[in-house]
Amino acid sequence: MTPTRQASVRLTQFAHGGGCACKIPPGELEEVVSGLGAPLTGGDTSLLVGLATGDDAAVVTLSGQDLALVATADFFTPVVDDPYDWGRIAAANALSDVYAMGGRPVLAVNLLAWPRDRLPFELAREVLRGGLDIATEAGCHVGGGHSVDDPEPKYGMAVTGVADPARLLRNDTGRAGLPLSLTKPLGLGVLNNRHKATGERFEQAVATMTALNRDASAAALAAGATCATDVTGFGLLGHLHKLARASGVTAVLDTAAVPYLDGAREAVRDGYVSGGTRRNLEWVAPFTDFGGTDADTRLLLADAQTSGGLLVAGEVPGAPVVGELVPRGAHSIVLR
Repeated sequence: MTPTRQASVRLTQFAHGGGCACKIPPGELEEVVSGLGAPLTGGDTSLLVGLATGDDAAVVTLSGQDLALVATADFFTPVVDDPYDWGRIAAANALSDVYAMGGRPVLAVNLLAWPRDRLPFELAREVLRGGLDIATEAGCHVGGGHSVDDPEPKYGMAVTGVADPARLLRNDTGRAGLPLSLTKPLGLGVLNNRHKATGERFEQAVATMTALNRDASAAALAAGATCATDVTGFGLLGHLHKLARASGVTAVLDTAAVPYLDGAREAVRDGYVSGGTRRNLEWVAPFTDFGGTDADTRLLLADAQTSGGLLVAGEVPGAPVVGELVPRGAHSIVLR
């Protein structure tokens, strides 16, 4: 087959899903990995964060040092048509898991799947260039990677970071009385879905997805926060449910305080809602008191984000407070 010419390529048309919306549904994923996080034998306690709470990255302490390694991997299908932007978005998204743990990324390796008989390699180079530029902005080395021939393009990174083991951000350390801050607006999923369907470009979405969560992480740590997660493919409600469940509290969300990107509500109104978002909403429904929240708002709160912001139990300067943690009640989430 003759490779597609770059000028006419729409990368999103080569993917069955887009960005973090192509994640395996959270309920199915939890069932698959259940019981696979057994610690090492011999009393080894170096693994600080593993599978147990479904946190953003794994964390292990180094023997005899006040230093922890943070390890994560994240990759996905094209979320935008521009290959350079897709690379930047995927890299920012992968680095975000380290920031969500309160760490600093130091080394990344590329993960690339490419349909070599359908797409020219100059596009793959642009994807990798975008990833390198974001990693460079983050002060993170890129040391090669791994590639495979695949019918569907995918890109991301495996990232190793470092953190102070006494100053981690975890999803199981929330406590009643803490406010909830959100550092990026929602709506990335529906805008990306509209882009895939129509070719419309949303600069506000690209700018949000390529923005590093570095400063938000540093601000959360400086404010004394110990509990956070990033908001990606499971939507705000999905990640909030995991945080509340792991911390043994209930999260009360002020729906009027949640920020959205321009055009997000219109995209929901016009039907640009991914299957991943609907699965997110279905998953959290048994654990959520929706009150009188309308259907469109519920979808936006469950919208599958790509490279979204941090959700922090605590106040972060410049970020809106969108709710609070209260003692555990009948639901893990209450919408007001």
